[in-house]
Order: sequence, then C-alpha cells, then structure tokens
Amino acid sequence: MVGKYRVITLCGSTRFRDAFLEAQKRLTLEGNIVISVGLFGHSGDSEAWTEGTKEMLDDMHKRKIDMSDGIFVINVGGYIGSSTRSEIAYALAAGKDVEYLEKAE
Repeated sequence: MVGKYRVITLCGSTRFRDAFLEAQKRLTLEGNIVISVGLFGHSGDSEAWTEGTKEMLDDMHKRKIDMSDGIFVINVGGYIGSSTRSEIAYALAAGKDVEYLEKAE
C-alpha cells in the first residue's frame, strides 16, 4: 500500500513495554505511521525520573498527539493511569480519534 498514511501516537503506561512494541509493529504493518514513547520509565529507563525529565516527556507526548490523526491507548488489563487519562482528554479536546487495545469501560 502506498499513499496517505494515518499518524497514530501510542499512549499508555510505560510498564507495558512489550504491548507498546507489539502495537507499534501491528499498526505499522496495517499502514500507519506510529509515534511512540521515547523512554519506558516504568520498564527500566531510569533517566525518565531525573529532575524535570518527566514533565518534559509529558509535554513532548502532547506535541506528538498534536502531530497525529489519533491515539491508540495501550490499556493492558483495562489499566489507564492519570498521565494516560490526561492524554486521552487532550486528544479528545483536539478532535483526535481515540482507539484502545482493550475495550474501555
């Protein structure tokens, strides 16, 4: 497939590193441009927790959402934390599509 590709930003807890990588692969093979997180703070990337870095990463992720057509929420076991909730609200307020790995309740 060659043509116009949807841009999707992955959102969710970074504790779900494997689910992020699997979703990135699947969505890419489905013909999407996928933007993901830069660090997996809850999966061992301790640099995410240095002073000022978490705030920068959160802001950067909102800019990624700005560049996207929509977001794909990695909500393994239905888990959606406060940062991800704020990203969902941000995406909805901007008129972006919101899709979920697992059915949202």
